[in-house]
Amino acid sequence: MSRPRIVIVGAGFAGYRTARTLSRLARGAAEIVLINPNDYFLYVPLLPEVATGVLEPRRATVSLTGTLPEVRLVLGEVHRIDLDRRRVGLTDPEGSPHDLGYDRLVLAAGSVNKLLPVPGVTEHAHGFRSLPEALYLRDHITRQLELAAATDDPGERAERCTFVVVGAGYTGTEVAAHGKLFTDELARQNSVLRDREPPRWLLLDLAPRVLPELAEHMSHTATRVLVRRGVEVGTGTSVEEAAKEGVHLTDGRFVPTRSLIWCVGVRPDPLVADLGLPTEQGRLIVDEYLAVPGHPEVLACGDAAAVPDLSQPGRITPMTAQHAWRQGRRAACNIAASYGQGERRPYLARDLGFAVDLGGFQAAANPRGIPLSGPAAKAVTRGYHLLAMPGNRVRTGADWVLDAVLPRQAAHLGLVPAHAVPLENTAPETPVLRDR
Repeated sequence: MSRPRIVIVGAGFAGYRTARTLSRLARGAAEIVLINPNDYFLYVPLLPEVATGVLEPRRATVSLTGTLPEVRLVLGEVHRIDLDRRRVGLTDPEGSPHDLGYDRLVLAAGSVNKLLPVPGVTEHAHGFRSLPEALYLRDHITRQLELAAATDDPGERAERCTFVVVGAGYTGTEVAAHGKLFTDELARQNSVLRDREPPRWLLLDLAPRVLPELAEHMSHTATRVLVRRGVEVGTGTSVEEAAKEGVHLTDGRFVPTRSLIWCVGVRPDPLVADLGLPTEQGRLIVDEYLAVPGHPEVLACGDAAAVPDLSQPGRITPMTAQHAWRQGRRAACNIAASYGQGERRPYLARDLGFAVDLGGFQAAANPRGIPLSGPAAKAVTRGYHLLAMPGNRVRTGADWVLDAVLPRQAAHLGLVPAHAVPLENTAPETPVLRDR
């Protein structure tokens, strides 16, 4: 008799944790299939450090085949799920269609950049959710400063040395904080830019404060560090229109720039809407056991799922890596329970706190509700990442040590062209500019 097949769609925090836990719980009892466009798990919180030269790009990736030996990896993009026939349709990287059956399905497709109906954004902005986007931004920043040093036009030089980040949530705040340090160092290394005005960074959000979703002390810490570093923080302000030569802001100002970085948040993968099942805030409705009502063989977790927050009745868990990671483990345990191993249990959300890396020796954190800032928060932040990462800990730690004692290398490698990371593949959303 053939073994039952468990198919997991997506290898983000939720999908990877599901596969890793199942490879231990269901080893030999079931065939575990993981479908993902790439052969790596991406540790997204490290992308700002990849984009600003602190970490080598591979440090943010963990090999799926190397760390999930009991899991069959299928490279491809899922474009169709037939719930009645229990089939998954996908297209592999070379464009060939494939079809897989399943006995259990875990939908952990994650999320994509959220695009708002702001004129010019799709043509002139770039998102920050993937490794190619981080690599593109690193090259783009380096190239802009090199071109600024090469021109004799003061206006063009100012445009190229100005960087606008939209969205002052977790991602945007880290990008602006790390980016300012990076460009200041590159400018110091350039004989033409060294004695001129330092590169200009703006961080914009319609929210009344930076990090609006997190504790106020973290917001105050981040704002203090950003302002002291020279970042212009514009709360209650955003981009009204983007153009090649700059951006028009909602407060009436025009900022000349060649760099618009879009960090306004995320939305669930479009695959969720294509299922035709009930959703909440665009996320697939599941019960407290992560199962889809009417389809007990299907579980969903992470950003794709509207998981009930049992600690706050009537609410769903936020779209964070912390919840996705723990939901992945719970989904795996509940699937194993359906095969007679253990007991099915509900997902219980627990807030372990957050950590925001602000570059240099600065960070903001609140582990277990304890407010921290400065070097202490930095130690907690990096310690947390090393513990949470499923691989590359030694190499990542080594890169951090080298960055503390050596200057960063400024080299435009040209690995990712602009057309390879378009923002236009994200559907428009309602006009509320917030990072998650």
